[in-house]
Amino acid sequence: MPRFALTIEYDGAPFVGWQRQANGVSVQQRLEEAVAAINGGARAIVHGAGRTDAGVHALGQVAHVDLVRNWRADRLRDALNAHLKPDPIAALSARRVGEDFEARFSAIRRHYCYIIDNRRAPLALALGRAWHVKRPLDAEAMHAAAQALVGRFDFTTFRASECQANSPIRTLERLDVRREGERIEIETCARSFLHNQVRSIAGSLEHVGSGKWRAEDLVAALHAKDRARCGQVAPPHGLYLVAVDY
Repeated sequence: MPRFALTIEYDGAPFVGWQRQANGVSVQQRLEEAVAAINGGARAIVHGAGRTDAGVHALGQVAHVDLVRNWRADRLRDALNAHLKPDPIAALSARRVGEDFEARFSAIRRHYCYIIDNRRAPLALALGRAWHVKRPLDAEAMHAAAQALVGRFDFTTFRASECQANSPIRTLERLDVRREGERIEIETCARSFLHNQVRSIAGSLEHVGSGKWRAEDLVAALHAKDRARCGQVAPPHGLYLVAVDY
């Protein structure tokens, strides 16, 4: 059976997350329904590179699926998109890959971006697509503090209590904070992340930006290896899975 890799964009707001669940519609479910419609009714599992939570968006999620016949890549993309309407999910591209390609396990790096709109006025266009923080934030202080988290550490403080990863040890390759006008973007990449790790870090960096924490407090929280020391968990609608490298 030919295997295809798909690059997918979606608005996470209407979904219970990437993964199929009994309590609502997931991105994976809608993609699998679209695949079945073009696959002669045969069900096929769509395996994603990242299991994004409810409300989290994707600009470049990658998934793989095995189909009953070969497709020209552009026709596969267009056929899937026709069956994904009207859901806010788009197949950006499709490509034929080898049988050894695994969207999750073949990935060598994942890129995430967390967006904060830092302004007094309420959000209109960015509503549901950014964290609205009214109090002034010092993005330069946030960036300087964030550098202490770059490297290989025990990130127990910054992972969800229900995280199923075997180890809390992760290596952040990059953690940058920059401001563009009223928008603050927190960009990070690593081979893999713990459950809620990026949102936990973003929420704690907000404490630094507002002056509630000093940089030393962020470092102390990291080394405490204690979930109770996490500043806060930023809301899901500010988080984007930007890209996956192979």
